[in-house]
Amino acid sequence: MTTPAKNMICLWYNGGAEEAARFYADTFPDSSVGNVYRAPGDFPSGKQGDVLTVEFTVMGIPCLGINGGPAFTQSEAFSFQVSTTDQAETDRYWDAIVGNGGQESACGWCKDKWGVSWQITPLVLTRAIADPDPSAAKRAFDAMMEMTRIDISKIEAALRG
Repeated sequence: MTTPAKNMICLWYNGGAEEAARFYADTFPDSSVGNVYRAPGDFPSGKQGDVLTVEFTVMGIPCLGINGGPAFTQSEAFSFQVSTTDQAETDRYWDAIVGNGGQESACGWCKDKWGVSWQITPLVLTRAIADPDPSAAKRAFDAMMEMTRIDISKIEAALRG
């Protein structure tokens, strides 16, 4: 048995924690599934032998998924923020999440099919909205506000004016 991380993110799922962990491991670099723990007895949202918790890593971040049932749901108050280097990487992550039963949101945000929020954020956008020229930064910001998936060429065009 491996020693768990001293501190990790715990994500509550209404079932599907192991499926989610395996999807993340298949989708993102430096991601993996660790120990899968099964319930030693019946519990409010499951039966003895069902997957109770799953240790996994998402892009180097240790996580624990718990199949806690319907009592709590995910919200945008927590999200994974993924910095991307180009449009191909942005599209790959976006398409993986949305194409696997997820849904698009605004300004580079989307949700996976388990309700976990993701910000797929090109570095170009991060730099553009911090541009030392306030009018250029505002143009880039305004362009972002009109998008679901971030389009790097449109951010760059807005930055140039």
